[in-house]
Amino acid sequence: MPVLTIDNRKVEIEEGKTILEAAEKIGIEIPTMCFLKGFRPSTSCMICVVKVEGKAGFIPSCATIVEEGMVVQTCSQEIDLARKAALELLLSDHLGDCMGPCHVTCPANMNIPLMIRQISQGKLEDAIVTVKKDIALPAVLGRICPAPCEKACRRDSLDGGVSICLLKRYVADIDLDSKKSYLPKCKEKKNKSVAIIGAGPAGLAAAYYLAQEGYDSTIFDEHEKPGGMLQYGVPENELPRDILDKEIAQVEKLGVKFKLKTRIGTNIMLENLREDFDAVFVATGKLKDEADSMGLQTKANAIVIDFQTYQTNVPGVFSGGDAVRKRKVAVRAVADGKEACAAISQYLSGEEVTGKAKEFNTRIGKLDAEEVEKFTAGHSRESRVEPANKENGFSNDEAVKEAARCLHCDCRKPVNCKLRKYSDQYNAKPNQYKGENRSFVQLAEHSELIFEPGKCIDCGLCIEITAKAGEKTGLAFTGRGFKVRVAIPFERSILDAIKQTNTAKECVKACPTGALSFKISDSDK
Repeated sequence: MPVLTIDNRKVEIEEGKTILEAAEKIGIEIPTMCFLKGFRPSTSCMICVVKVEGKAGFIPSCATIVEEGMVVQTCSQEIDLARKAALELLLSDHLGDCMGPCHVTCPANMNIPLMIRQISQGKLEDAIVTVKKDIALPAVLGRICPAPCEKACRRDSLDGGVSICLLKRYVADIDLDSKKSYLPKCKEKKNKSVAIIGAGPAGLAAAYYLAQEGYDSTIFDEHEKPGGMLQYGVPENELPRDILDKEIAQVEKLGVKFKLKTRIGTNIMLENLREDFDAVFVATGKLKDEADSMGLQTKANAIVIDFQTYQTNVPGVFSGGDAVRKRKVAVRAVADGKEACAAISQYLSGEEVTGKAKEFNTRIGKLDAEEVEKFTAGHSRESRVEPANKENGFSNDEAVKEAARCLHCDCRKPVNCKLRKYSDQYNAKPNQYKGENRSFVQLAEHSELIFEPGKCIDCGLCIEITAKAGEKTGLAFTGRGFKVRVAIPFERSILDAIKQTNTAKECVKACPTGALSFKISDSDK
């Protein structure tokens, strides 16, 4: 059997095997997209390229047969750049959203489409988990948020964006009124503590998420009651104080302590907090002379921070919310608290403080009227639902009816999409190469799955699978040259292309992107 060297490791393998198989034998992972075991390699994606000593250029590992004495390198800066370029070329022809426009626009980065689908399916216990993963005070924000997510909704220009805030409020209100409200699981205590200055939305959110990470926190505030601007700035007819108090109580149940009527700089100094606690989060709202007295760098009455890590110029001191921003928006303050928690947790763990990682995302962009019409096909044609009782919000029937208006803009395979996974891994830029945009098409006649040609990388795996299953029509390559596409020939329907058998499941599983996906994804079940 041939013996070769891969990344300075010897491997013996049967004749006729490929470099990819040899690497797999010794636990070296080479990325692949267009390759599937049991089928002939198409070498179309060029993500699996490697370098072979004595051979020029890059070699596709999925199709290159091993040779005696071959010396292979699977990882280097040069190889990474080649894979990145291959991914960016694929992305230049990709028409699909990883995350829905509402999700991307939400300052707290909440998975809004998932919440909406859970409401439509009656899974309210799951919906509150989805909401509170990113928003600590959903019943509050469901009443006062300016809803930038709704303006980003694809239905906004058609018949009104989905009432996201009211749906969020609906879920949160039901949870607060239940006998056993949702409380997230907290990790084991880590014997580290954080002082939070300010009991407003940023401070409350930071405490909520720090508790889940296993850190003790104490919130200091000069007022008699916690809530900051929510308690003392928002009119009660917009935000009933019993709702605010209930959500603050949920934060307190996680073990968060409050020290009220305590002014930092008067009753206690920042230096004392730095001595008594392992980290400090400043979330006081606008500061003037107090920040300078704390030794914090300011500009235009705002604390200067690194907006990726929320770190100030003082070691171990972080800041967010209105203390660092001009606009007083509660949802942005809540998002700051959550994101600052990620950085504070890294600091307390002794890790490099990099802040919360940004999720990889591609965006379709603006669609024309015809494309929007295609997007709405198969979805509710109802106009935006308004609650019959505005004071109480949505009833159950109204919430389900409004949730049905969601167009499911987000990808149905966000976790299993190899294009997204490797683009993130190799830091590929979606807009590195500008190509002619495809027109949005979504074929949804099949009872179980959807085919979106704009997401297809033309790997041909679905063609191979349907052909092996002996289907007469199936999917096929159409066109010539650069216009070759995987499509359904003779303008037939997806029902003709993929039968409602195990073949459909095989095609979806093999598809390296979200081009072929089930209408109900695994994450929604």
